[in-house]
Amino acid sequence: MQIDPRGPRFGAAVTSVVLAVVLVAQNPWLLAAQAVVFALGAAGASPYGLVFRRLVRPRLGPPAEMEDAAPPRFAQAVGLGFALVGLIGFAAGITPLALGATAAALLAAILNAAFGFCLGCETYLLIRRLQPGRIQ
Repeated sequence: MQIDPRGPRFGAAVTSVVLAVVLVAQNPWLLAAQAVVFALGAAGASPYGLVFRRLVRPRLGPPAEMEDAAPPRFAQAVGLGFALVGLIGFAAGITPLALGATAAALLAAILNAAFGFCLGCETYLLIRRLQPGRIQ
């Protein structure tokens, strides 16, 4: 499946705002909501993607090119992992773990939103290249 690459950047911008608020407010409920968004994104049903497709993309010109949906979906799964670690930290009362995991996810989201550099996507591509039997 091919997607507009501006969609994940839009989602990363929204995610950046949400995760920044989680850090400032130290709010595990908001982090749980973002974890649900990450899970939906990993399943190919991101609510931020829906907002982009319905409200933002119609106001933009067509994308210069489309991209494979698999790397951004993998990146959403990685974000979910960090959110879950953060939630475990909050639940266990280990605030540095909660804030550190949230901050790592925030850093990745900011890199994608501001610079178009998706750490999860690059990790996905690296894993694919390192698989045995793949033509390099």
